[in-house]
Amino acid sequence: MSETSRTEPTIIDTGVDGITLTLVPTERVTFASFVDCNMATAWVGDEFRIFPGKYGEDPLWGDARELKFAGGATVAEAFARESHEFTEPALPPNTPPGEPGLHGAVWFETIYQDPADESGRTLYALYHNENYPSTLPYQEETGEGYRDVDWPPGLTGPEGVQAVPRIGIMKSTDGGESWTNHGILLEDRDDRMIRLPVNRNNCFPGGVGDPSAVASGDHLYVFFGEYAYPEAWDASTWDRETEAAAQCVSVARVPLADLDAPTGAARRWSGTAFDAPWDGVGQPIASLRIPTSEGGGAVSQGDELYYWGPSVSWNEHLQVWVMMLGRVDGSFWVGDSLFVSINPNRDLGVGDNAQQWSTPVRVIHRPGHTLWYPSLQPTDSAEDLQAKRTCLRLGAEARLYFKDMKDDEHVYISDYRVEFGRS
Repeated sequence: MSETSRTEPTIIDTGVDGITLTLVPTERVTFASFVDCNMATAWVGDEFRIFPGKYGEDPLWGDARELKFAGGATVAEAFARESHEFTEPALPPNTPPGEPGLHGAVWFETIYQDPADESGRTLYALYHNENYPSTLPYQEETGEGYRDVDWPPGLTGPEGVQAVPRIGIMKSTDGGESWTNHGILLEDRDDRMIRLPVNRNNCFPGGVGDPSAVASGDHLYVFFGEYAYPEAWDASTWDRETEAAAQCVSVARVPLADLDAPTGAARRWSGTAFDAPWDGVGQPIASLRIPTSEGGGAVSQGDELYYWGPSVSWNEHLQVWVMMLGRVDGSFWVGDSLFVSINPNRDLGVGDNAQQWSTPVRVIHRPGHTLWYPSLQPTDSAEDLQAKRTCLRLGAEARLYFKDMKDDEHVYISDYRVEFGRS
């Protein structure tokens, strides 16, 4: 029986200490506004707020002003908002190429709420930021930006170009109504971009993106997609295995005390500790790399599999971390499945705890569809509402949302309630 025809609950064994996820089919919820990212959520006072959308300059797809927010007294009320009910926040303008400031388009992927502010109005948004050689041209003196040399074609085909993602932080002190840019947290430099004639994925030539961040101890742990080469790239010395070994889902951390001035403060996992530079080479999470024998490989090739788009939450019921993932099965970000991985270590700062994720298990499979951005969100149960749970902190049940694309129909939906348990 195909996934789309299931009407009975389906129990999925994660392979970790008997932990199971039960998919319970529900009446479909279809989101009415634009989504192209992880769905960041937060309680601001007694209002549950969501922050989908895209903002800023984009020479390929056109400039956007879709990064908006909406809220409600319950989770369902917020997700039921019509597009005209969303509010456009005050966001910093793009600055001209070569000048300091915000360049390219941004998407809010994670909201971290400062616990010191009892009003809940002090928010830090980790944003996915995409640039091109035209919006962020290379600057010899700083090493920032990209040289327009052998640049590979992007999602629109031969007439377009690929974007490079990086991760930054904005701050709001009014619950998300206005934001100030605090700079770039993580990025990959130009010399590690994978160019023509090697790159044929129509996605990214390198960079870091689609972050999901959770607080543990005194740090914010940032899980993100890693796409660059692990050393200075040259077509004549490129090696598939060298590239693949450095890619997939990686993790870095930044002290909570440094969120107001994050540039240079983050450290990537180097293989033994969080001591690789914010713009240097780290090591991806080994258990989240797909073996070559199972079709895994180098992102640049366009026909080798890799996981991407992590969405991480702490499950208070099971006392484990839960990561939802997409998987790329071909060029142009095609992939028809969603996956789950478990980490049982509460303190991500001890030893290599932040690396201890289980081998992903498939949760959703829809042949012929492309699935992006899986997100677990709280329900309107009395327990969830009282605890003011969000996508970062969940209980015994949640709603699973994701973007589902087939032909020209692109919808952000929830077809399932998820129950967490132990067999």
